[in-house]
Amino acid sequence: MRYVWPDYYPAFSCIASRCQHSCCIGWEIDIDPETLARYRSMEGPMGDRLKTCISEEEDPHFILGKEERCPFLNQENLCDLILYGGEALLCQICTDHPRFRNFLPGRTELGVGLCCEAAAHLILTRKDPVRLLVSGEEDEGEGEELLALRQQALSIAQDRTKSIAQREEELLAQFQGWVPALSPGQWAEVYLGLERLDESWTGHLEALREEGDTLDLAAFAAYMADRQTEYEQLLVYFLYRHLLTAWEDGDPGSKVSFAVCSLRFLRLLGALHWQRHGEFTLKDQEEYARLYSAEVEYSQENLDFLFDSLM
Repeated sequence: MRYVWPDYYPAFSCIASRCQHSCCIGWEIDIDPETLARYRSMEGPMGDRLKTCISEEEDPHFILGKEERCPFLNQENLCDLILYGGEALLCQICTDHPRFRNFLPGRTELGVGLCCEAAAHLILTRKDPVRLLVSGEEDEGEGEELLALRQQALSIAQDRTKSIAQREEELLAQFQGWVPALSPGQWAEVYLGLERLDESWTGHLEALREEGDTLDLAAFAAYMADRQTEYEQLLVYFLYRHLLTAWEDGDPGSKVSFAVCSLRFLRLLGALHWQRHGEFTLKDQEEYARLYSAEVEYSQENLDFLFDSLM
């Protein structure tokens, strides 16, 4: 088996109680069968607590409490399960998140998702081009064409002799991609039509619908002229994470289109924030990227809709 990961991947670590958007709040946390069996066998006060905090209807999961908090997230925003028995006591999804895995025959690719603020900060503060690191052996002949296409896309995305806009256009041309020429307000309507979780995300979309067509995108581009690496890192992230999913549907063009579309929509949100507040900081960029990822990438329904629309 061959393993692949971005060179920043080993530097990721959870910031625990310092996190402003805990993944232990607002998400249904499923429990894998192996961990569920271990929880069932636990005795004593913690075993009793586990039994009262788990629902086994349909997919087993923790029963969220007030404000949709995991029942084991204490008032200091630390995990009582970790405090009691260490990380080995966590279920698989809690161990992995926000890490993700993509698969080809004989190949597993690893990464961290933008939905986590620590991951977003790690990715967006990077100045150097991302390198993919590899370990292990891989059988030849399986997925080589798709891997070559992905490498081509990453090379275009990281070509710093060209502007980000030029790289976007080259990606769409090379992969026969397509992003509709909608106004900012129309794009807001598209995203408002998707499944939504966070009220703040809805607020941003409604503001873009109302004010988006007044944006001075050229002025915002000039404001961001010396921060192009942020957009490069976003583009590389979306390409790395999603292009190999074309192994399942045979359509790399829609994945490249999704990467470009996502980048352009995040730019619209940035321009709106700048117009409203007179500034757009790196922290603002990280927050919009985090929200976008949580609302779009972590809803398969939303992903499928956008992939199909961009096919």
